[in-house]
Amino acid sequence: MRRWHVETHRTDRVGWLRAAVLGANDGIISIAGLLVGVAATGATTTAVLGSGVAGIVAGAMSMAAGEYVSVQSQADTERADIAKETRELAEEPEHELQELTHIYVKRGLTPELAVQVAQQLTAHDALGAHKRDELGITDALSARPLQAAMASAAAFTCGALLPIAAVVFAPAGRIEAVTFAVTFAALLGSGALAAWAGGASKLRGALRVGFWGAMAMAAASIVGRLFDVQV
Repeated sequence: MRRWHVETHRTDRVGWLRAAVLGANDGIISIAGLLVGVAATGATTTAVLGSGVAGIVAGAMSMAAGEYVSVQSQADTERADIAKETRELAEEPEHELQELTHIYVKRGLTPELAVQVAQQLTAHDALGAHKRDELGITDALSARPLQAAMASAAAFTCGALLPIAAVVFAPAGRIEAVTFAVTFAALLGSGALAAWAGGASKLRGALRVGFWGAMAMAAASIVGRLFDVQV
């Protein structure tokens, strides 16, 4: 009996990976920038931590809501396209068969083979064939709003806890420097991890995320020093 080889691909995880990476990096950078900026004003440790906790709550909710609305819009578009395709298959089956045949010819099949493939796939699952080959909608890449929202919010919170921990354990008067150093190291790690999960260069991913994170914290520190007010 022939055994089928089951392959896994990185695109299978793209739905949650994008939201998780975005959420984690945003959590690290946003909260670290907030903490560094508040610390640069000369605020007490309690005030810095209070601003960080408030930032986590607001940021996680914002990430979840934004991701849900964005991906839900994609899901609505997919449903509308599927409904349209379902209607066309019921009203114009021959035209849809020709459309599927033309797609396969453009992909390299001979006209004769394209007709056979289109006919067999239509007999097996006409809507599934059109979803995949005409609309480009697959199970791996289809929109999942709730999954994206939860992954984004959870990742934001996890990422944000790192700079919070840096503030908790930083020596008095060194909050800004310790937070900057810990956050920068974490961003290098998260960038490399995200690149590895996506099959890209780990070094390039680490440097890309680390650079923009450092720019964000530097900008926040400058703003904090411009408003050098004791809190």
